Amino acid sequence: MSEKKPIHLALQGGGAHGAFTWGVLDYLLADGRLKIEAISGTSAGALNAAVMVSHYVAGDIDQARSSLESLWRSMSQHGIFSPYNYSGVYPLFKQWGNAVSWFQSFFNTSPYQNSVYTTHFLESLLEKHVDFDQLDYDCSGVRLFVSATNVLTNRLHIFSNDELSIDVLLASSCLPKVHRAVEIDGEFFWDGGFMGNPVLEPLVKDGGANDILIVQVNPLHIHSVPQSPMEIAERMETIGFNATLSREIRHVADMERLIESGEIEASTAYGKFLHIVHNEEKMSEYSPFTKYDTSWEFLTTLRDIGRETAKQWLDENFDSIGQKNTLQLEEWEPTYQQPVCRIF
Repeated sequence: MSEKKPIHLALQGGGAHGAFTWGVLDYLLADGRLKIEAISGTSAGALNAAVMVSHYVAGDIDQARSSLESLWRSMSQHGIFSPYNYSGVYPLFKQWGNAVSWFQSFFNTSPYQNSVYTTHFLESLLEKHVDFDQLDYDCSGVRLFVSATNVLTNRLHIFSNDELSIDVLLASSCLPKVHRAVEIDGEFFWDGGFMGNPVLEPLVKDGGANDILIVQVNPLHIHSVPQSPMEIAERMETIGFNATLSREIRHVADMERLIESGEIEASTAYGKFLHIVHNEEKMSEYSPFTKYDTSWEFLTTLRDIGRETAKQWLDENFDSIGQKNTLQLEEWEPTYQQPVCRIF
C-alpha cells in the first residue's frame, strides 16, 4: 500500500445520530488509506473521537474499531427502557417523548429541581470505554480538541489532549434541559454545539495535514416547513447547531480566496483544503427527535449509512486529498440579491 495521506477530522455532535459518525470512522479505519493526525469533536463527535483515539495506539486499528462498537452497544443497552427507544412503535413513543418535554416546560422543571437528572449515564460508560492515559499526544500521536460552552461567560472553551477527562466529555455533551451544567475548575459548561459544532479553528491553525474532513450529522435541508411546536423547536435546534459550522466554513473559504488571489500569503494558519462527508438525503428523513433513540437496530442502521457514505466519498475523492477542496462552498454561502443602481 502506498503511503497514507494525512488528514484532520472535524466530528459534529448529534446525540444518537452520532452513530452515523461511528460508521464513517469505522470505514476510514478499515480502509487504511488515511492517517488521522488531529480531531476536533463536539458532543457525540467528541465521544467517538476519545474512544477511537484512546485505542488508536501503535496502529491498533482493530481495537479502535471494536471499542467504538462497544461504546455504542453499551449506550443501546443502557437506554433499553428509555421512552425515546421507539423502534416499531414510533407514533406512541414519540408522543410520550413530547409529553416529557411538555411536562418539563409546563411545570417549569429543570435538572436542578428534579433529582432524576443528577447523574449523567455517560459517566460509567466513559470510565469503561475511554483510556484517558492514552489520549496524551505522546501516546496517541493524535491531537484532540473537544469543545464546550461556558455557561456564565458565553465563550467557547476548547480542551486538548492532556486536559481531557470524563468531566470534559460530559461537558461537551451536556444538554441544558436534561443535565445540570458540568463544573470544571470552578467554571460551568454546557454542550459545545452552541458555540462550535464542530470547531474548525484549531484544525485550521494546526500544522501537519493540509486537509480537514468534516463529518456532518445534522442535515442542512428538510422537506417541509415545520408546523407543530415540537417540529419548530427541533428545526430551531438543528439550525442553531449548524450555524457556527457554516460561519467557520465561510471564513476558511474567504481566507482561501484571499490566498489564491495573492492578497495574503499562505501560512500554517491557513491553506487548508476542506472536505465533507454527509448524507443529506438519508439523514434528513430522521426527525431530530430520533437523536434520543438508542435502540440497537436504529444505531446500526445509522452506522451502516455512515459506512456506505464514507466509502462512496473516499472512492470519489481520495485523489483530491492534498490537492483541492471537495466541499461545495456554494451550499454554505448566504443568498442575497445584489442591489441594482438605477439612474433616472
